[in-house]
Amino acid sequence: MAGIGDLGKKAQRLLNDPKVQDALKSEKAEGVSDRVLGGLAGAVDKATGGKHSDKIEKARDAADRKLGNQ
Repeated sequence: MAGIGDLGKKAQRLLNDPKVQDALKSEKAEGVSDRVLGGLAGAVDKATGGKHSDKIEKARDAADRKLGNQ
């Protein structure tokens, strides 16, 4: 059975693989991240009764810039 350290090393090797990096930077991945962030922002906005819509939108945009491939 692999230990936590072994799993971390395998995950790091996987993330460093050029094919995986290309997939993470693809338009499809960008679309998925946009949908997830939009859904999350919508849920938070609904939960706060729309009182913080501007702040939520700014946070969504900041997260998209960090995660996106723009």
